[in-house]
Amino acid sequence: MDTLKYKTKFVNKHTVQKRWLVVDAENQPLGRLASMVAFLLRGKHKPSYSPHVDCGDNVIVINAEKVKITGSKLLQKELVYYTGYPGGQRFNKINHLLKTKPTFVVEHAVRGMLPKNRLGRRIFKNLHVYIGPEHKHQAQQPIVINLNEIK
Repeated sequence: MDTLKYKTKFVNKHTVQKRWLVVDAENQPLGRLASMVAFLLRGKHKPSYSPHVDCGDNVIVINAEKVKITGSKLLQKELVYYTGYPGGQRFNKINHLLKTKPTFVVEHAVRGMLPKNRLGRRIFKNLHVYIGPEHKHQAQQPIVINLNEIK
């Protein structure tokens, strides 16, 4: 048996093939939407997945304001941030954020499911979230993905 023929081939940033995908967030639970979008951004759905390379696709999320928050999280869940000043800890309820900045809610959920390193910050730049059904990436000819069919 010739073992030289069975070399593992890794992709790198020059040989990776990226696609553009559109995901509709309407009536999708926020956590499940975020985990599937992070799965697509990482590239784990591809047979050429490498954990140390940005080999995922560019993902466009539309209808971010229509994402579904289940249970009592709509009234109880708080996002915490810090201004950098003494006594500057601030809290925002998720229902207030959904009204004012719905794109931030989806981005925050997806960012939490990506690696916390340089690669995760680079992968996060491949996410584009929009309010409403329109987006500005028609020139890339994105493919519409139904999240209920992906496993």
